[in-house]
Amino acid sequence: MDGVLIDSGAHHRAAWRALLDELGVVPAEPDYWRLTIGRPSVEAVPLLLGRETSWAEAQRLAARKQEHYRRLAGGGPVLVRGVAEFVTDLAARSVPRAVASSASRHDVDTLLTRARLRDRFEVVVAAEDVRHGKPDPEVYLLAAGRLGVAPERSAGMRAIGVSTAHTEAELRAAGAERAVEDFEGVSWPA
Repeated sequence: MDGVLIDSGAHHRAAWRALLDELGVVPAEPDYWRLTIGRPSVEAVPLLLGRETSWAEAQRLAARKQEHYRRLAGGGPVLVRGVAEFVTDLAARSVPRAVASSASRHDVDTLLTRARLRDRFEVVVAAEDVRHGKPDPEVYLLAAGRLGVAPERSAGMRAIGVSTAHTEAELRAAGAERAVEDFEGVSWPA
């Protein structure tokens, strides 16, 4: 769900951009926000500023970033471009569809409902349904099982990465056969 259907990083990226704009900081790299992935905001602040900060300054700026994030996220989730049309096309072709997420069932259902995608998925597997989180394959195996689809690649299941948070090279190294930036122009079979 996160990063594939919903660009969950969009609000975070915009919040970091707003903070840096307030501070008059021009990032050294165009993909500066990648420095924040998997890090608490308080640890990301000095990386984005390109200098050491006191703990108090890092906390203050991280809190300000969170204010921006809450304001932006209030507008609802941002879909990966073209995903609504792609999923609608899959449903029309009776292609089995599931969401396999490490998020809580409440968060998955809330986000998918707000994004108007919930009714397009036959199966949703969430954190409460599995013992082991990603990258353990349990969530994917359970989703495939609930769809009644064999999970082997030879059965037609393919891994195509969406580069909302990771580069194409990172996705390919993780096993994706290819990567797309979004779903614009993607059709089934992909």
